[in-house]
Amino acid sequence: MDKKNAYDVLKERGYIAQVTDEAKVRDLFDRGPVTFYIGFDPTADSLHVGHFLTMMVMSRLQQMGHRPIAILGGGTGMIGDPSGRQDMRQLMDMERVNQNVERFKKQMSILLDFSEGKALMLDNSEWILPLNYISFIREIGSQFSVNRMLTAECYKSRLETGLTFLEFNYMLLQANDFLQLYRKYHCTIQFGGDDQWSNILAGADLIRRKDGGEAEGVTLKLLTKSDGTKMGKTASGALWLDEKKCPVYDFYQYWRNIEDDKVIECMKLLTFMPLEEIENYASLEGSEINEAKKRLAFEVSKIIHGEAKAREAERQAEEIFSGAGRSKDMPGTELSEADFGRQLLDILLEVKFLPSKGEGRRLIQQNGLYLNDEPVNDFGRTLEASDIHEGAAIVRKGKKNYFALKIKH
Repeated sequence: MDKKNAYDVLKERGYIAQVTDEAKVRDLFDRGPVTFYIGFDPTADSLHVGHFLTMMVMSRLQQMGHRPIAILGGGTGMIGDPSGRQDMRQLMDMERVNQNVERFKKQMSILLDFSEGKALMLDNSEWILPLNYISFIREIGSQFSVNRMLTAECYKSRLETGLTFLEFNYMLLQANDFLQLYRKYHCTIQFGGDDQWSNILAGADLIRRKDGGEAEGVTLKLLTKSDGTKMGKTASGALWLDEKKCPVYDFYQYWRNIEDDKVIECMKLLTFMPLEEIENYASLEGSEINEAKKRLAFEVSKIIHGEAKAREAERQAEEIFSGAGRSKDMPGTELSEADFGRQLLDILLEVKFLPSKGEGRRLIQQNGLYLNDEPVNDFGRTLEASDIHEGAAIVRKGKKNYFALKIKH
């Protein structure tokens, strides 16, 4: 077990955003193995890079001898968390929630050891769906002040656009999760994204009120770009951990192309590289920063997809960069000769290389879209047989995003 206090390790690497009581959290970790939990609402059929950060925290703490509980929100997912939302989440049926829960379990096993006594994976539908509403409101609802709840950011930001009573119940249900885990597993700390602060406070407070228990909460930094927007958005959507939704090469390239001032932070948060080694990369300047980006892209891809696939993505990137934008394994799609004469923007939108025609037009206006290394200057540019060289036309977006339009005869 690492001799350092686990909380200090997390703080040193930059994970911590807010904490209920730093001294008490540090003391809990000093006293012995801590059972802690993080919740994951199954609102999609794959985890994404935001979840990956929390999984790294769970893995680090597990390696230091502490026990994580991953709560899959089969019950809370039937309502949807209003935190950070301007509108109500789309309601999902139980079958869809269960399918997503099963996929999450497989992905979490990449980083966490769920063997006997090491970690738990629970679905809160086990205790939420059988609840008797009147009993629940009497026992749990009586502990909450509506006035105080309305000051929470997750609710306050929704008052102008509309907050349903269905969503208003979410905080009570999440607080009850913490109470149930405290009673059954002596879980004393809840971790979560920084947008979960109000919900985490509610849970810790509920444990003190109902059981006089010791419970603390810690929020983790959200991955953001330099402009403050959430990191992990690609042209085709979120940066998913499922390679069917986000190919390994695209995943690798995302990290290879991140902003210069985010490389070291992501190394600390999303890899197991020692801090001393990361500091060596922090001293790089100018074009040398690309070496740090390559290392980051490889390390993150290796954790999620395995070393073999990470090496393959690395090789593809090198081939494309040094081989005039060509690699036999580069991302692409097959078209037919019937596609000759079609507008290039229509094709690129159809194969999801572009998120919208508007984005394509913007790229053309800014000289950011290329066909066979020639800038596309015409919105109506069509794909022609003469564009095909060695069986494909190579499209490039910006400096490093390549895509092959292969023609099958």
